[in-house]
Amino acid sequence: MALSKDEVLAGLAELVNDETGIATASVQLEKSFAEDLDIDSISMMTIVVNAEDKFGVKIPDDEVKNLITVDDAVSFITNAQA
Repeated sequence: MALSKDEVLAGLAELVNDETGIATASVQLEKSFAEDLDIDSISMMTIVVNAEDKFGVKIPDDEVKNLITVDDAVSFITNAQA
C-alpha cells in the first residue's frame, strides 16, 4: 500500500536523522538537502539506499541528482510506490 506524502516525509526525516544527526523536525519539504541541511553526496547516497529499503522503491543513480529538495525526494518516492 502506498504511503501518503506525510508518511514518506516522516520516514525520510528519520533516515536523514539516522545518517546525519539532523533533527527530524528540520527535514521539511521546502528544504534543500545540500544547501539547507548541509548533506554531502556520500551521506545522500546512504540516505537514498536506506530509503529504497524502507519504502520498497528503486531510485536510479541518474535520478538522485534531481533530488534537490526534500519535496523532490518525497514526491519521487510517493510516485514510485504507485
